[in-house]
Parts: sequence; structure tokens; C-alpha cells
Amino acid sequence: MQLANRIRAFRKLKGLTQHELAAETGISLAILGTIERGNRKVTPQELDRIAGVLAISIEELQGK
Repeated sequence: MQLANRIRAFRKLKGLTQHELAAETGISLAILGTIERGNRKVTPQELDRIAGVLAISIEELQGK
């Protein structure tokens, strides 16, 4: 599974909307949307913030 799909799946599993995840991570809603669609690579800083809000490790989010 691609990272974009894993981010979306974990977000939904945690019961968060894109808007809520964007607000909690400080990542704009537009950027988060492009990340979840796989149209933009995630920076290490964004990945760290997303994993932190979702309360999972970066490795788990990456599928490792």
C-alpha cells in the first residue's frame, strides 16, 4: 500500500477528517489533500507531524 493510502487509512481509523488532521498537524488542507491523493511527496517534517497526531510510529505509517 502506498504511503498516501496509508495516511488516509490511518486518519480514517482514528476518526479524523482531513480538515481536523490538517489543523492538528499545521499542514494546510490543500497540501494534505495532495499528499493523500499521492500527488505530492511528504517531507520528513510533515511525516513526523502526521505520525505524531495519528499516534503511530513513522515506520508503521510507512508500512515497515
